[in-house]
Amino acid sequence: MANSAAPEVFATESAEILVEDGHGGAPTHAEPELLGLVPFQWVSIAMLVLLLFAFFGAKVHKTIGGGLDNKIAAIKQQLDEAKQLRAEAEALRDEYAVKIAGAEKDAEAMLANAQHEADAIVDKAEADSKAMVERRKRMAEDKIASAERDAVEDVRNRAVTAATAASRKLIAEKHDAEADRALADEVIAEI
Repeated sequence: MANSAAPEVFATESAEILVEDGHGGAPTHAEPELLGLVPFQWVSIAMLVLLLFAFFGAKVHKTIGGGLDNKIAAIKQQLDEAKQLRAEAEALRDEYAVKIAGAEKDAEAMLANAQHEADAIVDKAEADSKAMVERRKRMAEDKIASAERDAVEDVRNRAVTAATAASRKLIAEKHDAEADRALADEVIAEI
């Protein structure tokens, strides 16, 4: 490394250095050209040729169009199915709304009927309880009347028994055998 000088640049005859004055005298870079077109233009032309070949030469547009048509047909079929399902769902919703309304009316009618039956049961229970009280009252009155009749009859029987005993005693004391004969003769004479 004895020689530490800057590297040497060799120029060839085919290399042209184009220097144009740019901003403030600064050099600008020159783009390479082929047939007067710059690289981005060549890329654009190549893409155009590729697309033209793809669409017209390879009939890709028909394949793409057919695929899109199939996809459109499938989407239309799905939309038709969705419309049909929606119509069925709306019909079911309407049917169940009618059923719910009917069930609510039935429930109201059942509630009113149950209230009416409950009132009728309460009225019948009150009437039955009043009738039962009246029946029991009559039965008690009948038992009391029967007890009174039994008591009166018992008193009469005792009075008759007492009167019979008293009359026997009196008859035994006041009538003797001769008085009995006279009485028997008198009864026989009347016959």
